[in-house]
Amino acid sequence: MDEPLRFRIDEIRFSERDVMLRLPFRFGAATVTSCPQVYVQARIRFADGSTSLGCAAEMMIPKWFDKNPALSNEDNFNQLRDSLKAARSAYCADASNRTAWEHFAQRYKPLLKSAGQAGLNPLAASYGPALLDRAILDALLLKLNCSFAAGMSANVAGLEVRGTGLADDLKSFDMARFLSLQMPRKQIAARHTVGLADAIYSADRPANEPADGLPASLAAVIARYGHRDFKIKLSGDTEADMARLTAISQVTEDAARLVTLDGNEQYASADAFADFFRQLTSDPQLAPLVSKIVFVEQPLRRDQALTQDVCALAKHIPLLVDESDATLDAFVKAKPLGYTGVSSKSCKGFYKSIINAARCAEWNTKAPGAPYFLSGEDLTMQAGLGVQQDLALVSWLGLAHVERNGHHYVNGLMAAPSTEQQSLLLAHDSLYEYSADAVRLRIKGGQIALGSLDCPGFATGQAGGNISWDAMRSVY
Repeated sequence: MDEPLRFRIDEIRFSERDVMLRLPFRFGAATVTSCPQVYVQARIRFADGSTSLGCAAEMMIPKWFDKNPALSNEDNFNQLRDSLKAARSAYCADASNRTAWEHFAQRYKPLLKSAGQAGLNPLAASYGPALLDRAILDALLLKLNCSFAAGMSANVAGLEVRGTGLADDLKSFDMARFLSLQMPRKQIAARHTVGLADAIYSADRPANEPADGLPASLAAVIARYGHRDFKIKLSGDTEADMARLTAISQVTEDAARLVTLDGNEQYASADAFADFFRQLTSDPQLAPLVSKIVFVEQPLRRDQALTQDVCALAKHIPLLVDESDATLDAFVKAKPLGYTGVSSKSCKGFYKSIINAARCAEWNTKAPGAPYFLSGEDLTMQAGLGVQQDLALVSWLGLAHVERNGHHYVNGLMAAPSTEQQSLLLAHDSLYEYSADAVRLRIKGGQIALGSLDCPGFATGQAGGNISWDAMRSVY
């Protein structure tokens, strides 16, 4: 491989667009009805003086990064803005030419430390670098006229953990070979999220059902999109969850191929979740659903998850860490406790996803029969930059399914100008479709076609990613 290009970071800008949800999305103790989406532009400069512009986008979902009930949604948004601005200051302060990976690796620990001193937890602290790293890589890939899959397989980012003090457990791992062996998928299954406020049966139409022609119940969702994979949110209220799961089982019995459960930190202890799981698995009405459950995501509160042994429970069902996967070493800490899965979530950083995928490959080689795995999870990713970059990542990592819910809770690209919608449809005509008065993610037979993501950049195709930057409500 040629030596990775080095560059410095000239400028980073943030813009925001308000996104209104067509249906309330309830997970854990939170219910989201609207949310800003932040867009990032990063200009990088190479040794010869040439520059390249890259971009990224992500929803600023409240009550996920920090679930402190004393904080308002606006407080949560400001935490993420602080994370973005702190990352910008750190990345732009150093005029040294570095590889894309070095720009991240050099700042990872200092940013976590300063964020902690400012009262931000590691999940919120990672949000800023996660977006900057995607925009920076997009700029590099556009400079090279290279797609994400081809670029990452050739390691144009210069990813190398040795000597960084990050992921020392992989210091003997052949990262370059691992990257070179990845083969992007041509399509991926959309694992549909069943939120706690969602109607299940078609007859249970919500009183505030939007008149947009899109499905409002789980039954209608299956009929429209053909989903076969499902992610079901749990509330922690056993009686309510059992009744709800019974209804979901009836609706999904013929369609479901696999099911995942998301505890969303609703259980105070491993014993509390084990009690619920025993009731779930002993109910004969739920046997069809239980037989399709492949893992349970983050049942324990994040302040407990990495302190309690769940090995006994993990003998019956694989367990995955999500909110507790807040630092680069979290999966290493979770492993001896009994966790075998970890989430890939773009808001945590794509380098973390790749490092955790490498760990799964390494651990499975050394311990056959202990199937460590990475799962693609969502943060209500929106059509456009966010969903394109996340799909490019999980497809290159070879994942067979990924949680998708942004297309259900939000009316496609309705918040974007029509010119932006049409530009994205033209650039990705197999990924998107025009229906119900907006361009939206195309899901047919439960599958998403990914061919258009084999384009220059981090799934953008061109500088600016076809985004209407001048139409944003906030620029800083």
